[in-house]
Amino acid sequence: MNITLEQAEKIIVAAKEKAIAIHTQMNIAIVDSGANLIAFARMDQAWLGSTDISIKKARTACLFGKNTGVIGELSQPGGPLFNIEHSNGGLITFPGGVPIKNNSGDIIGAIGVSGSSIENDHAVAEAGTTALSTYA
Repeated sequence: MNITLEQAEKIIVAAKEKAIAIHTQMNIAIVDSGANLIAFARMDQAWLGSTDISIKKARTACLFGKNTGVIGELSQPGGPLFNIEHSNGGLITFPGGVPIKNNSGDIIGAIGVSGSSIENDHAVAEAGTTALSTYA
């Protein structure tokens, strides 16, 4: 099962609203369950360099079914996933990527957000995923 474009667009709207509320500009990427980009938004004045980061965060969360911050904890030196960020064409293992699940708990995609602190990135990503419960 995949996220639909309509769902992805509603998630982006919710994420943008959160970014505006915390006074930051973000790059917001949504991938489907195959980690393929389905929707993307770059807010005015969001960092250009964060475009790729947001997409890689979404792909990472989708491919491994975990928040990217959790993967980051596991990928520290000596950790069981050390150097994983070098796999799959490059992953991002710090917060801001969150799997998107349907009402049955199946992963149907993921969101990746970049453009501020990792705390803000994660908060905006989480805000986006909460919008899905209304539309799933």
